[in-house]
Amino acid sequence: MLAKVELPGEAFGGMILKAVGLKRVFGRGAAAVTALSDVHLEIPAGSMVALKGRSGSGKTTLLNMLSALDEPTEGQVFFRDKEITRMPGKERSALRRKEIGLVFQSFGLIPLMNAYENVEFGLRVAGTSFKGNREAAEHALEQVGMKERMKHRPAELSGGEQQRVAIARAIAHKPVLLIADEPTAELDSRMGIQVMRVFRELVHRSGMTVVLTTHDPGIMELVDHVISLEDGRIVSQTNIE
Repeated sequence: MLAKVELPGEAFGGMILKAVGLKRVFGRGAAAVTALSDVHLEIPAGSMVALKGRSGSGKTTLLNMLSALDEPTEGQVFFRDKEITRMPGKERSALRRKEIGLVFQSFGLIPLMNAYENVEFGLRVAGTSFKGNREAAEHALEQVGMKERMKHRPAELSGGEQQRVAIARAIAHKPVLLIADEPTAELDSRMGIQVMRVFRELVHRSGMTVVLTTHDPGIMELVDHVISLEDGRIVSQTNIE
């Protein structure tokens, strides 16, 4: 039986993500390592969910399943009621470009492009109209406090600044789902709170769903729901009032 995540956001179209019996095994035989086992969850649209757990608990592996970056060994993932686990690679790539924003622990910025160009390039990859790209890129950078630094290349930015540019790139095309692996890890507490407020505003105004991993107790207090993982299994789910 599925453990339903009771969160605000039903008005935004019901469940945006559902995982059924996810299992992920890396390697074979005696060297096999089970990263996820028997994971069931449902996440409503228009909510913010944090995955927490120690290193090796399966958080990043689960994010990769939910964002169609990796296929489970067993089980299914549904995005907007459509199964994505067995989609052809081309379809999964198109889904990520257009409807999902991704923030990785490694920033993934292009070294020869400045902050603005990195964000605008992300918009072009997503297939947005070139006409509105400048405004969208500048607005995304402004939301994360980086508009004044948008002409600087990654090497000229601190780790926290690079992370903010990566977040701007992920939200500029206004995805319906944002998947973020430790999005505030490189930020100080003040900027971490600012970024979370940006996420909250996107949820409130557009119904975006945000699923992130974090170790920061302060960040966990700002989300709707916390899902705890241990040894590849969900061990608790907590509503934040």
